[in-house]
Amino acid sequence: MRGGRRGAIAAGHPLTAEAGAEVLAEGGNAFDAAIAALWMACVCEPVLASPGGGGFLTALPADHAPGGRVRVFDFFPVAPSRKRPGDEVEFAEVTVDFGTALQAFHVGAGASAAPGFMSGLFAVHEAFGSLPMRRLAEPAVAAARAGVTITDLQAYLFQVVEPIYRWTDDAEALFAVGGKMPASGTVLRNPDLGEVIEAVSREGLRIATEGEIATAMAEVCDRHDGHLSFADLKAYEVALRDPLETAIRTPDGAYRVHLNPPPALGGALVAAMLADLDPHETRRGTADQIARARTIDAVDRFWREAPTDPGRLIGSKGQRPSQAASRGTTHVSVIDADGNAAAVTVSNGEGNGRLVPGCGFMLNNILGEEDLNPDGFGRWKPGSRLGSMMTPGIATGPDGGVIAFGSGGSNRIRTAILQALLNRCAVDMRLFEAIEAPRIHIERGHLDFEDLFSAGDREQLTAAFPDHRAWPDRNLYFGGVHAVERNAKGQFDAAGDPRRGGASVIV
Repeated sequence: MRGGRRGAIAAGHPLTAEAGAEVLAEGGNAFDAAIAALWMACVCEPVLASPGGGGFLTALPADHAPGGRVRVFDFFPVAPSRKRPGDEVEFAEVTVDFGTALQAFHVGAGASAAPGFMSGLFAVHEAFGSLPMRRLAEPAVAAARAGVTITDLQAYLFQVVEPIYRWTDDAEALFAVGGKMPASGTVLRNPDLGEVIEAVSREGLRIATEGEIATAMAEVCDRHDGHLSFADLKAYEVALRDPLETAIRTPDGAYRVHLNPPPALGGALVAAMLADLDPHETRRGTADQIARARTIDAVDRFWREAPTDPGRLIGSKGQRPSQAASRGTTHVSVIDADGNAAAVTVSNGEGNGRLVPGCGFMLNNILGEEDLNPDGFGRWKPGSRLGSMMTPGIATGPDGGVIAFGSGGSNRIRTAILQALLNRCAVDMRLFEAIEAPRIHIERGHLDFEDLFSAGDREQLTAAFPDHRAWPDRNLYFGGVHAVERNAKGQFDAAGDPRRGGASVIV
């Protein structure tokens, strides 16, 4: 473990991590740091994070009683309370090019659900924050006005979603300066977004739920035939839930793992895979990889028999059914010197293609996610809580250590988290080693794997799964696990996943 007195943070962009670290260094707690990092993510990771999106934060306060009192803040988008007739809705298909494949995304005002991002930040701040919200927003406001330098990953993401971010003239004017999407090393400025973040942090949440910003969000949807209304924004409520709990057994005792509960899906899938694994099949080597692959495959097949019932995965009755949504995701993990821990994953889908006038951000396109609409688009239930594969989590070790973790990566979130957790807790790898280790992912019997395993592992994996695809190196397809750890002695470790531009800071 490395040193540090104040805490540690890991995130999907250096500026995101640095914003949180600045707050930790000033004496803010883990929740302050997470909030500052999320405001910054809206500026430097605009394809993945936005005031128009939402997410989940898993919180472990330092004053928790023995046994832990972990809570999950659900601030994911909620389906609008009204549904316009399909022929009256702006809902368009755009094709994006991943280089290896083409994929259809859906945008327009009709693709947006009620955002919870800003409500979530204020709910966490009210519960656990120690510094003023205006202070926590300062790094993001300054960055939006001065501009941020585009990283390689952000340049790639802009290239992928170019048809969305040039779908309207105002979006193109902001993001495609000079007619080209921002390349690595160029500077992107967004002063309107800076004004929004500063106004909300100074005046409070009401400006975003029933004031000028809410009015702008509602009007852009109404003007362009969306479902979302002013009443939806005003009525939005953050849901506070108890986590889904499971365990990873080791020779030294069990890690208690706290995951995102239903109606979200990702936590139930991770819990089901951990329950299916033989605790003796967690050693390094071929036996481990084959055991993991068979478990991933078995749980995937079981889930697909009833994909709208996450409770079925964990033997729970009466769970509200939900499909999993959100492709474009990013994650932040923080632990401070007092033992406060926060793990938070957020998404904006890919954005709906329309800027909120004068605000510098897009609303989400969650209602345009194919995973959310297996029977066809427009079949969502008005006012329903939407689900997600996102599962930010907290693991508490048998010796009192704490790990905060989570990942972006759509359907690969569940397998990325499973493998990173097993590597760290069961195999006892160092945190970065656990995250950097090659990964597999299986859906519908098809194996994808990073072709970095030993010859023996590779031979047995491909023999067990003849339908497979080898990726020549680590790839963002396999998620991006960003995690931090505080051991029983109070020492910190932190690691950002290189697959998704990960960065970490210990202060």
